[in-house]
Amino acid sequence: MRPPPPEPPRAPEGMLFDVPLAPRTTLGVGGPAARYVEARTEEAVHETLAWARNQRLDVTVLGGGSNVLVADRGVDGLVLRVAVSGVNHAMEGDRVTLTAGAGEPWDALVAMTVEQGWAGLECLSGIPGDVGAAPIQNIGAYGQEAGDVITFVYGIDRRSGATVGIDRLGCRFGYRDSVFKRRASGRFVIVGVTFSLQRGGSAAVRYAELDRHLRDTGAGPSPSLAEVRKAVLELRRRKSMLVEAGDENARSAGSFFVNPTLDEAAFAEARARIVAANVLEPGENLPQFVAGPGRVKIPAAWLIERAGFKKGTGDGPVGLSTRHALALVNRGGATAEDILRFARRIRDAVLARFGVRLVPEPVMLGFRPEEVEDLVGHPTT
Repeated sequence: MRPPPPEPPRAPEGMLFDVPLAPRTTLGVGGPAARYVEARTEEAVHETLAWARNQRLDVTVLGGGSNVLVADRGVDGLVLRVAVSGVNHAMEGDRVTLTAGAGEPWDALVAMTVEQGWAGLECLSGIPGDVGAAPIQNIGAYGQEAGDVITFVYGIDRRSGATVGIDRLGCRFGYRDSVFKRRASGRFVIVGVTFSLQRGGSAAVRYAELDRHLRDTGAGPSPSLAEVRKAVLELRRRKSMLVEAGDENARSAGSFFVNPTLDEAAFAEARARIVAANVLEPGENLPQFVAGPGRVKIPAAWLIERAGFKKGTGDGPVGLSTRHALALVNRGGATAEDILRFARRIRDAVLARFGVRLVPEPVMLGFRPEEVEDLVGHPTT
């Protein structure tokens, strides 16, 4: 006799239906998840993925909701909220190997490393979201990037169902980029990240704005990790880049556009168009930063303002933050389509005036490819 066929995977424990996603994102827009599971352990993530494969359901992964835009129709299939927790560390000499679950709050992890005197993440203070998003976006701020200190990313391979470890080289980190956004987009569900930090190390002060603020507030030539964290939080607060109750700019996804990085030819063309447009103030130089061999980065916020979109510019229920031209804000009652329409206005104005194409940073969930492909193409190179 043939053995009986294996029983199909059981439905995930705690699965919910028609769950509103807007309250689970910092932008506060978008429709519901057809099915929603919050997995608090790696085993629960495995079980949920196995059940979804058996049911032939698409799985959309949701982290802390701070860098996503959800479609107004919502998300079909199953939305998986990865809430794997846990933090552990090991020390060898002056190096600290720190591993955190993908569902750990990012800023709480940074605060802990600063308190312990472990250098490497201090400039990434105040960034909302979870640890699992850090390698996908290669989050960065004030001259520091998560990819600088990530050594391994642990993810469940949707093809094989196995948990795999991807080393730093395999992550292919770039400016706001990684293999998880490109070649391996959608393949891995990240469940944990390992960092290599320096015990008793010096704070990273590589960014001119941060350096000026530290000097203005009386920090010495070698500021402590705590002083740098405090300074970064204050700078982010001034720009409404912290998610804080009562802030009129709080309903945003943070920086909506990536700062464009251009090769030398594209930068020369953009500079010529900027000069011809006569948008430089008397004595002002075009802000630019080295972004690798033969590449230059121009601040997207500067381009947006010089294209005619000042801080606070509005379009019905959507507008720019009153404190930072790079943040698109839901002023109340906005839809995802409202956000996209305003983003396209900004993108088209910058492209028409300066020849630089801005690309959005948030992940688009629930959209059909044709609905967003004109907006999420590759940056100008």
